[in-house]
Amino acid sequence: MICRALQNKVIEAEIISGSHVGSRVFIPRMTLSPSDSNLPFILNRRQFPIRVAFSLTINKAQGQTLSRVGLYLPQPVFSHGQLYVALSRITSYQNIKVLIDNGCVKSQKGWTRNVVYKEVFA
Repeated sequence: MICRALQNKVIEAEIISGSHVGSRVFIPRMTLSPSDSNLPFILNRRQFPIRVAFSLTINKAQGQTLSRVGLYLPQPVFSHGQLYVALSRITSYQNIKVLIDNGCVKSQKGWTRNVVYKEVFA
C-alpha cells in the first residue's frame, strides 16, 4: 500500500498489489485494550492497525544490505546501473518483489529497460 493521506482519524491508502490493485482504502483509528492486563487501571490506546515500512530511493540504498526489498517502478530506470543497484541489495532473491507499472519494452508487458552505458566499461 501507498499512503496517500494521513489524517487524525483515518489513513487513505492505495493498494499496489494483489487482486485489488488501484483501489483506494480508508484505514480508521481503533481503540485497543489488552485482554490480559495485570494493571490496576484500564489501559486503552488509539492507534492505526498498520505495520510500518520504510522506503528509500535506489541511490540511497547503494552500499546497504536489506533482508526484504519491494521495488516500485512506475517508469523505467533512468541512469546507468540503477536497476542493478536496486536488485543487488537483497540477501535472498525469494525476498524481493518488483512492481513494474505501465512498463512495456518490445511490446511485452512486465518488462522494464535496464540502462547500461557501454562506454563506462571501455
